[in-house]
Amino acid sequence: MRSATRLPLAGVLRLGRPSDIWFKPALSVVAAVAPPNLILLALGRLDLAMYTMAGSLCALYAHNRPYAVRARVLAWVVLGMTGGLAVALLAAALTTDAVVLVTVGALLAAAQKVLCDVTRLGPPGNVVLTFITSASLFVPQTPGQIPGHLGLALAAGAWSWLIGMAPGLLRPHGPERRATAQALDAAAAYAATRGTGDGHTRARAAAAAAVQAAWQTLLSAREGETNRSLERLVIGAEVALAAPADTDPERLRTWARALRGTGRVPCPDDLASPDGRPGHDGPGGSRGNGGLGEDDELLGVDVERAAGRPPLWSRLWSLTPLAVRTALGCALAGYASLALGIGRPYWALVTAASLYQANLSLTWSRGVQRVVGNLVGVLAFAVLVPLAHLHQAALVVVCLALNFGAEALIGRNYWLGSVCVTPMALLITEFAHYQDAGTLITERVVDTVVGALVGFAAAVVVTNRRAGDRLGHALTAAERARERAARLLAEPSPAPGALESARRSLAAALVDLRATADAASGEWWQRALPQERVVAAEQSGHRTLAATVRRQGLLPARDTSTRAEGVRP
Repeated sequence: MRSATRLPLAGVLRLGRPSDIWFKPALSVVAAVAPPNLILLALGRLDLAMYTMAGSLCALYAHNRPYAVRARVLAWVVLGMTGGLAVALLAAALTTDAVVLVTVGALLAAAQKVLCDVTRLGPPGNVVLTFITSASLFVPQTPGQIPGHLGLALAAGAWSWLIGMAPGLLRPHGPERRATAQALDAAAAYAATRGTGDGHTRARAAAAAAVQAAWQTLLSAREGETNRSLERLVIGAEVALAAPADTDPERLRTWARALRGTGRVPCPDDLASPDGRPGHDGPGGSRGNGGLGEDDELLGVDVERAAGRPPLWSRLWSLTPLAVRTALGCALAGYASLALGIGRPYWALVTAASLYQANLSLTWSRGVQRVVGNLVGVLAFAVLVPLAHLHQAALVVVCLALNFGAEALIGRNYWLGSVCVTPMALLITEFAHYQDAGTLITERVVDTVVGALVGFAAAVVVTNRRAGDRLGHALTAAERARERAARLLAEPSPAPGALESARRSLAAALVDLRATADAASGEWWQRALPQERVVAAEQSGHRTLAATVRRQGLLPARDTSTRAEGVRP
């Protein structure tokens, strides 16, 4: 048994760089929220805005997905949001017992957390879903009103779907191009260290994660010539990971800059195909030394695409502790809020739900960010509320501005986005009627502190011993992937596409190993982790990746001793 994890404070509130596409969710949510709210304002029924907001906030999701995938994901988000809202409204119609309603909200929050994590939905994750369903539990409701309210949510959700899909008319391959550009930039940053410079370990982990994310994006997209070209460029980023000293980082950055525009996919002119003609859009040509043709390089990609992803249920077992943490923490936070006489226990519930991350260390960091952001946010509310109370139109406009600000800032640090989310959530409660600002501020501060303390305590109590088991599985998978690649390297003529498929599998296994090791290292009391075995597996895996790159002819061959190092079956 190793000692408890040290909880960090340094850097928790440090601002990072904004996302490359920070403006997309920011503009999308404004475009999705504004029309329904303005229509309700014109009709004098702004009290119904809670239900249209449920559908409108779906516009925040899936901005990094290819459009064919985004269409399905957004549709499921709308249906999931509406389903959760239906359960909440039905519970509100059937009972007014606050303890029962908090319990329902906690169970919904746990289900939403697990579903978002197991499907890897991405930001903003479960928090928006939990906010809507938890708030709806405490809105007076009758069974006869439920169909109409759900209809409003579905109508706004359909509008959000159109908003999310609209950019595809102008830039149909935008998400794939961005993911590839990010992989190239990250690989260039690693190549600039030559594999040995300051920060090379962190740079390599970041580049490997970016490359893996690019592959996941491309493999989920529809096949076509543009995607083939992008796949060749991602192979170029993988080559940089395997042999940083042999890679020109400026060349990768040039490709990345070209992808962020609207022009054609870059076509390097110094990569020849087997018949001597220039290669197409990336490092895909044969380079002699027994190298593969560009089509053969991508055959392994076809194998991976045909194999598909493992079923979702296979990832559920590892999320059980997280589900228990969420259900227990949200329920206890809501009960504590009720015990203190707070009229809106769902604020404490949502605060607890927002904390839970991959491990205890990250959960602690999120708790600090949440508390700081909310406390600054209530000060912002105190400043804005006089303006919002001038007229209901001013209330709508202020909420729209806060929507934009939240999405524009949250990518830099969660606490900064919360500075806008908190006053927005407080102002939304005033759509039906104005309320005393002092009471709202007091209750929000108390619920924030209660939710954070109780939620974190639940994370401490519910230990995640499975993190160590998952690390063991990831280690075994990485070692087997390396052994498979090494066996193929020992063969004089591997089957077409086999070596490329093995290289891709090994790269993915190493990314998963690093992510799993990082998650396990931040967990609370558990047995000692096999850190030495992890380091050895990563080092041997990286050497094997380099050897496969040279065997495929993606780089000039080096001497035999270098090629064979660490790749014996």
